[in-house]
Amino acid sequence: MIKVSIIGATGYAGAELLRLLYNHPQVEVVHITSESHTGKAISEVYPHLRGLYDQKLISMKDLDVIAKDSDFVFIGLPHGHAMEVGKALADTNVRIIDLGADYRFDDTTVYEQWYKVPHTHKDAPRVYGLAELYRDEIKSAKIIGNAGCYTTASILALAPLVKNEFIETNTIIVDAKSGTSGAGRSPKLMNHYPEFYDNFKAYGVATHRHTPEIEQALGHLCHRKVMLNFTPHLVPMSRGILSTCYANIKQWVTPEMIDAAYNEMYGKEYFIRLLGRGGYPSTKEVRGSNFCDIGWHIDLRTGRIIVLSAIDNLVKGAAGQAIQNMNIACGLDEKTGLDITPIYP
Repeated sequence: MIKVSIIGATGYAGAELLRLLYNHPQVEVVHITSESHTGKAISEVYPHLRGLYDQKLISMKDLDVIAKDSDFVFIGLPHGHAMEVGKALADTNVRIIDLGADYRFDDTTVYEQWYKVPHTHKDAPRVYGLAELYRDEIKSAKIIGNAGCYTTASILALAPLVKNEFIETNTIIVDAKSGTSGAGRSPKLMNHYPEFYDNFKAYGVATHRHTPEIEQALGHLCHRKVMLNFTPHLVPMSRGILSTCYANIKQWVTPEMIDAAYNEMYGKEYFIRLLGRGGYPSTKEVRGSNFCDIGWHIDLRTGRIIVLSAIDNLVKGAAGQAIQNMNIACGLDEKTGLDITPIYP
């Protein structure tokens, strides 16, 4: 059995990890932590786990015990905190999957610029955890920086176009919408029911921290710097992301070439479902699952492509992808514990 611990288990991503890991045949959850609910049973904080998990939450200060008992540690903490855990576990055999941003960037100065905190573990042996694109690197990684939710939807949507140099990368626009769970469980005015109900608004325009993460991954694919516009929106639903990506198509590229590129890159990927040219992904069709649905539309009149992708932000955008990364790192079938159908309606 793979023994895992979850640091920060009372956030939405931590609770989703517990839900998914319960059905993983190769995993035993040995420790779960919370600084705000230490000593409580997790089922007191999340009653839907009653009878499934009744473990007591411990403090993350007990890292020596956690390290001794664990093969993997999932970290579900706000940015700036995971790197301290990573440093403390650096000389152990424990492998880390960070669901936050601390280990997502090649260049820690980019992290510092966008997240406004110093990076204290610059030499960490880390790999970006977007499973379909970094599978080989993930296999042997000590630290996996799990890809973000908006970034997963957007990078997967654009990757075949950028890899094959079918689009002008300086024309990329990503327009994405997310449910409120993406903002976390801590109360915020923008998530207050009277504020978000029957409402739809943009936020973080030109400043959202997922922007450089998308640029980094796309830059890896085309081997040069990529800059783009990313605008996130909040919609009145609890789960889901729909990402709409626009770019100018190069003149020599045909619609058939684009179709072939998506099929070549993703045709054998279980968790990516191609709806094809003219497809319309929907958040409800991936809800509760680790799937990413992708469809694309080619506007011959303007010479632009519009790619749509839908994911569940808590699963493929967080906990599900983390488990997929763990499966890869352990040499297991990636579907293990994740081969579940979406919840509909």
